[in-house]
Amino acid sequence: MLAGLAPGALISPAAAAIPTGTRLRIAQYKGGDRLLLAAAGLADTPYTIDWAEFASGNLMVEAMNGGSLDLAYGSEIPPLFGHLAGANIRVVAVIKGDVNEQTVLVPKDSPIRSIADLKGKRVGYVRATTTHYYLTKMLAEVGLGFADIQAINLSVPDGAAAFRTGQLDAWAIYGYSVPLAQTSVGARVLKRATGYLSGNYLYFSPPEAIADPARNAALADVFLRLQKAFAWRQANPERYAEAIAPEIGVPVEAVLTLLKNESQPRRLAAVDEAAIRSQQDVADTFLKSGVINRQVDLRPLWDRSFEPVLNGRAG
Repeated sequence: MLAGLAPGALISPAAAAIPTGTRLRIAQYKGGDRLLLAAAGLADTPYTIDWAEFASGNLMVEAMNGGSLDLAYGSEIPPLFGHLAGANIRVVAVIKGDVNEQTVLVPKDSPIRSIADLKGKRVGYVRATTTHYYLTKMLAEVGLGFADIQAINLSVPDGAAAFRTGQLDAWAIYGYSVPLAQTSVGARVLKRATGYLSGNYLYFSPPEAIADPARNAALADVFLRLQKAFAWRQANPERYAEAIAPEIGVPVEAVLTLLKNESQPRRLAAVDEAAIRSQQDVADTFLKSGVINRQVDLRPLWDRSFEPVLNGRAG
């Protein structure tokens, strides 16, 4: 726990104006922010959070566009596809996170030894996520495209089942699905996405939540709690691993291995020009490879409302 934090304490000065009864609807992945905030002693908020679990960022975009979420996060790719489809979302903060847990997996006894060997093979991925992007980049490097493989768009649970039962020759996947596949069926890493991904993961909100004073103040408080929680996670990997392992069904040792091999410390940052350019590079890559069919300017997708809070300048 974090010493000195009273139950229900406000972290953002602006949060003192939050009316009684304020609620936030926040999306998370299994073993996500709700667990982290609790483990770090930061979950007792003076406003209500209704948590909803999703398997991928693209599903969060759909839910938010449907009016059922105030905050969600995913890689750079789901908000890009959401923006192309006219989704009612804005990117408001950036996680600087790990990319080493983004991998292409193959069965332990597979003869596949390189990305070039995927030609003609059944490859699972999740459309409109990081897997779509780094798989596109990896294939292009060896002169291949999605038309050269049997690309199969699967949800994370369906992909796990297909990989486990031998219906896939390779699986492009992310997060704790990687150690789960390694520990359950001995999956072998064919190639990691290090060098292909920026490590930026984006928090996004609907404009209505950003404009609403009560939810805006509550979101600011959540972001500052997350900043502290990420720092706690970095300083307490063993305690964090012990908290999350039973939640996601992965051995503590597997979680610790991921934490110790992270490509960079996890932290929460404000929107900046570098982050905007990074996502624009993703869009331009997708255009060049034919994944999307028109040029898009992503700057209108980004919102700097929480920049003062996240940079420690809130009054």
